[in-house]
Amino acid sequence: MSENRKPEQGVKLRGAEKVARIPVKVIPTVETPRKPDWIRVKMAAPDEVQRIKTTLRAQKLHTVCEEAACPNLPECFGGGTATFMIMGDICTRRCPFCDVAHGRPNALDPDEPRHMAETIANLGLKYAVITSVDRDDLMDGGAQHFVDCIKEARSLSPKTLLEILVPDFRGRMDIALRIMTECPPDVFNHNIETVPRLYKAMRPGSDYQHSLNLLKMFKEYCPDVPTKCGLMVGIGETEEEVIALLDDLHAHGVDYVTIGQYLQPSKEHAPIDRFVTPEEFERYTEHGQKLGFRNIWAAPMVRSSYFADRQYYGEPVPAVRRKTDPAKKIAVQTIEA
Repeated sequence: MSENRKPEQGVKLRGAEKVARIPVKVIPTVETPRKPDWIRVKMAAPDEVQRIKTTLRAQKLHTVCEEAACPNLPECFGGGTATFMIMGDICTRRCPFCDVAHGRPNALDPDEPRHMAETIANLGLKYAVITSVDRDDLMDGGAQHFVDCIKEARSLSPKTLLEILVPDFRGRMDIALRIMTECPPDVFNHNIETVPRLYKAMRPGSDYQHSLNLLKMFKEYCPDVPTKCGLMVGIGETEEEVIALLDDLHAHGVDYVTIGQYLQPSKEHAPIDRFVTPEEFERYTEHGQKLGFRNIWAAPMVRSSYFADRQYYGEPVPAVRRKTDPAKKIAVQTIEA
């Protein structure tokens, strides 16, 4: 597809086609860097993984676990959990770190909230995470669809806790937040993703302060609902910038924080700058604890919805498994972009 040709409705653009028109061009990686020993994917029972996938396909549902190629999919699906991705599987943004396809989305499926609610009930979930693609084509950014999903889920599973991971509702924040106050979730999550210096390259179309304001304003509307925010590291930020970002999140009333290592979905995506050591993640955890977050999870394999129920209930982040003696000094591996 030509760089200047607009995508056709329902057609997915991935890889080089997806990032062709972003402001900061991505130079394809020649050789994928070797992962350190603390980057490990846990294996899981294949029968349970297949059961989850079969259930989702029967209800015409998508998960961000699959669409974003999350490395934790085997572990989460194997444990009977998944993060539902509503409003289709085509995003209106072109973020070069993300594996979700870009394009012109199809119309919303009015039956999706009911299908999702039935799946939550059939799986017997006690805690469910609902996220979405960006839908800049919708007047409310998809806020009403989120509310419809919450209402349907609570009608069938009133004891299930619901966490929503929302887009930034660019240009529609006021109307989106007013809609969401009609039926707020149990946890309101929005990922800030990276430090402000890297926004033009990593989050084209988004704004750092806007994301902070979204989290703060929702807390003002619904002070009893905890807010949550996630970011990735290893894409060019410095440790000092992450510390400053944590200070900003605390100043804007965020309760829960997740920090994980960026892993390049393909050679056409944004390159890895470095593999952040477990020791650096521990320093982020210590700083977050000093600030007073309800809980902060910072570790290489952490993702925004990774064992979200455990973080909500105050459990510490799962221990990092590694072969190297942590007492020894480990040099941070730097990859030339």
